[in-house]
Amino acid sequence: MGNLQELENLLRVKDEKIRELQQLLEERDEKILLLKSKLDKFQSVLPQAPLIVGPRKQRAQGISAEPQMLQSINDISKQGFRKYSKSNSSKELIKQAILDNDFMKNLDMSQIREIVDCMYPVEYSKDSTIIKEGDTGNLVYVMEEGKVEVSKEGQKLCTMAPGKVFGELAILYNCTRTATVKALFNCRLWAIDRPCFQSIMMKTGLLRQQEHMDFLRSVPTFKGLPEETLSKIADVLEEAHYNNGDYIIRQGARGDTFFIIAKGKVKVTKKGSKSSNEQIIRHLHKGDFFGERALQGEDVRTANIISCDPDGVDCLVIDRDCYSKLISNLDQLKRIYEDDENCAGIDSEYVKLKLSDLSIIATLGVGGFGRVELVHLDSDNSKTHALKILKKHHIVETRQQEHIMNEKRIMIEARSDFIVRLYRTFKDRKFLYMLLEACLGGELWTVLRDKGSFDDSTTRFYTACVVEAFSYLHSRGIVYRDLKPENLLLDSAGYVKLVDFGFAKKVGHGRKTWTFCGTPEYVAPEIILNKGHDISADYWSLGILMFELLTGSPPFAGPDPMKTYNLILKGIDAIDFPRKITKHAQSLIKKLCRDNPMERLGYGRSGIKEIQKHAWFESFNWEGLRHHTLKPPIVPLVKSPTDTSNFDDYPEDDEDPPPDDLSGWDKDF
Repeated sequence: MGNLQELENLLRVKDEKIRELQQLLEERDEKILLLKSKLDKFQSVLPQAPLIVGPRKQRAQGISAEPQMLQSINDISKQGFRKYSKSNSSKELIKQAILDNDFMKNLDMSQIREIVDCMYPVEYSKDSTIIKEGDTGNLVYVMEEGKVEVSKEGQKLCTMAPGKVFGELAILYNCTRTATVKALFNCRLWAIDRPCFQSIMMKTGLLRQQEHMDFLRSVPTFKGLPEETLSKIADVLEEAHYNNGDYIIRQGARGDTFFIIAKGKVKVTKKGSKSSNEQIIRHLHKGDFFGERALQGEDVRTANIISCDPDGVDCLVIDRDCYSKLISNLDQLKRIYEDDENCAGIDSEYVKLKLSDLSIIATLGVGGFGRVELVHLDSDNSKTHALKILKKHHIVETRQQEHIMNEKRIMIEARSDFIVRLYRTFKDRKFLYMLLEACLGGELWTVLRDKGSFDDSTTRFYTACVVEAFSYLHSRGIVYRDLKPENLLLDSAGYVKLVDFGFAKKVGHGRKTWTFCGTPEYVAPEIILNKGHDISADYWSLGILMFELLTGSPPFAGPDPMKTYNLILKGIDAIDFPRKITKHAQSLIKKLCRDNPMERLGYGRSGIKEIQKHAWFESFNWEGLRHHTLKPPIVPLVKSPTDTSNFDDYPEDDEDPPPDDLSGWDKDF
């Protein structure tokens, strides 16, 4: 009996020890999470060293959300947002979770408030899967109650407690989930989907733009300016706050700044010639403006402008230099565009060509949408072309129809020595076909991969080729959006040409577009934050290209896209530049990669000439480049029009034929 009692006591002690151990393990997990959170915050304020580990071994894949169909505030207003009631404590928890998230903390507070209002409740029982690795998703979650485990390829990564955001990549574009999230206990979550999130982001930008445009239209100085110019001015208006009693302008001072009152009230006072006392002349309110003469020339202020609102005054301001840069730059761009409205199309020698007149020689590349084959005309074996073959059903599945049609329209009209020519298009029940100029020197990415990196002179030549391509596109209001070494092909002489216009779009001058697209390491901050973007996004990617050509790796490269985006949002100044990047090269990269799109080199009065005149390009022979008399740094060996030795080898296409697509979306292809 005594032995049995002792055994029971031992078992009871063992159970207590197990419970204590379990409690210690849970406390350990919580401490690890806390330490990780502190470490993340600590690292976020440290300079981010570039992750340079030699050249990239894999081609970078472009990604894209569905093209944004909502292009005006009226579209969004009609759509509306459904708001879900929640307690104040729930609202506060969601808000704090967003502010603690590396990506979402960059949003404006007005956007965060709308996101909080639009999140709806979802519940998952213990052991259920919330997110499955490999699935596609469009929801981001904030956890209010419960606990989840995050795992990748079957290996546990961490656990997460209430007050955390997860799945945020899915609100940027249609992505594959990179990890599995499983409920360890019953969980109560808040969720928002991608369409709602994107609409909130667009609404904020469009509302601000519309309000600024309305202000500008009421100012005599801006009457008669075209909408595209007003839109650009609205973009560069800066917001300034003045406390009650602050002098905004002082009588007698010289000024170059124009002001529009966005909120509050000011008083206009004047000192007489015989009296030192200030006389109140009048009051100005929201929508009123002052200092407009400063935009035309140096202005001696004739009165004082003083904030007289208890809550302070908010003004929209623009200075003379910024204004004159925009006006002259837009006029210049418009002239170039109007002078070159030749609407080039299919050359006469290709008009009667049929798909059956082509024979495949070898494969030049393979991608998600299809393949690129080297082909020759049956009537002339000595002449070869590249034939891009796209699966129609895959285009429809990924909702990229608009992007493909943009690619065709832009390329069929493009006439530049630095852009690959599109000669003809074909289609059948399963595929779309694009007959392109064959550049048999191979991809610049392949050369970079094999060499590791380029020196200053080599990088300068290839960058200059891209600058010429951008000069042509931007003068026509076209943003490219997918610059990277993979999309630069060498011709047989060694010059590079821009190819793959799947993300290019004609936005016009002074207008923005909103679709998230590009290659993660190359996308500009305004694309990540869905603020709307224009040609200045291409200047950002030009700076990233320079860095990669000089070092072998882009400056922002995380282990997954979301970490890459968070690094990009920290900015180029957080990057330690390797010593091999010269002072002038570093200066140009940093000027191209300014966080504010309006401050990037190439966006000012002289447009892209600002880049060409930078010290890094000093003494560069631009005329020689344009006339192809400048000797390229690398001349590829191309033995014949059928030589594919400069391309990687690809296996034969053994996939089953894709299903037919007869929906008719491609009737104009």
